[in-house]
Amino acid sequence: MKRSPAAIITQVALLLFTACFTSCNYFNYLKNIKAMYKETESKEQSISIGVFIPGIMSGSPIYEMLGKGVLAAVEKHNRDSGEKRGVATIIEGGYNQAEWENKLTSMTASGSYDLIVSSNPSLPDIVAGISAKFPSQYFLLLDGEMDGNTHVCALRYNQREQAYMAGYIAALETEENGSVKRVGLVAAQEYPVMNNIILPSYLEGAQAVDPLYTVDFRIVGNWFDAAKAAELASDMIRNGEHVILCIAGGANEGVVNTAYNQNAKVVWFDTNGYNIRPGTVIGSSVLYQDLAAYHQILRFFAGKLPFGKTEIMGVNDGYVDFIVDDPLYINAVSGEVRNKQAEMIARIQNGELLLPY
Repeated sequence: MKRSPAAIITQVALLLFTACFTSCNYFNYLKNIKAMYKETESKEQSISIGVFIPGIMSGSPIYEMLGKGVLAAVEKHNRDSGEKRGVATIIEGGYNQAEWENKLTSMTASGSYDLIVSSNPSLPDIVAGISAKFPSQYFLLLDGEMDGNTHVCALRYNQREQAYMAGYIAALETEENGSVKRVGLVAAQEYPVMNNIILPSYLEGAQAVDPLYTVDFRIVGNWFDAAKAAELASDMIRNGEHVILCIAGGANEGVVNTAYNQNAKVVWFDTNGYNIRPGTVIGSSVLYQDLAAYHQILRFFAGKLPFGKTEIMGVNDGYVDFIVDDPLYINAVSGEVRNKQAEMIARIQNGELLLPY
């Protein structure tokens, strides 16, 4: 049927009105969706914490503790607080120390983190350069020392106490079973804390048993070469050394296995190592890094983290210890040695023996 011009004009007008109405409704719909998204986004804003692992977490107890402590603090904050939710992201830097600065720089440049947490004595030097480029980024460095930067908080463990306790037990055990007044130390690398704090304090602890003690100090060259560490330990044992402290990451396995096969003993550092080789590991001089990370992250959430300075934490702060109540320690070490070790630790705890960092 042929339509009149008037009818055609009316139909076109109706179509245009409908299209306009539909279009306007569509754009209003989009506007409302965006408003709802912004409102939801605002409600879900979070405090983002990045954890930079200078290495690999798996098989590195000190870094496993770091991650565990941060995650536990975030969980507690989210459970107990009505404030913004915390979110933690863990990024591994790998074993190649030359790559750490670039990886941490990329992490910082992303602008994704309200706080970046890490733990290694080499991190302060790396962070100093990164902080100059990204001055608004906040950092928390455990096991590091850095003062004067108002965006960096550092916590240094009293490793003089830690190494002293390790040296003392090494010399006590050598007195009972060794042939020479010498204790061993196998380290992954030389670095300022190792050379200036751990090594001399380990010797200091041994010489508190007898001033004639010396330390045979050997370097693996990396944190993973267990075969090289085994060679070093074997040579030390051939030279009459009965107890070896090992601070070499994954390379520690070579020291422990060699000591086990050649009837020598090992002192463990940073974590409880008695169950690694029961009877071979006769001492564990530890850091409670999980506890330190937990407490410091909660301080950050509360706005109480002391940026701009370094805090020193030791035995009497609950972050440094020597484990004396593990049944494997009790079975591995004579009662006389355990009593002498306990007496020395008590002197640190009651302030009679002062070992300032």
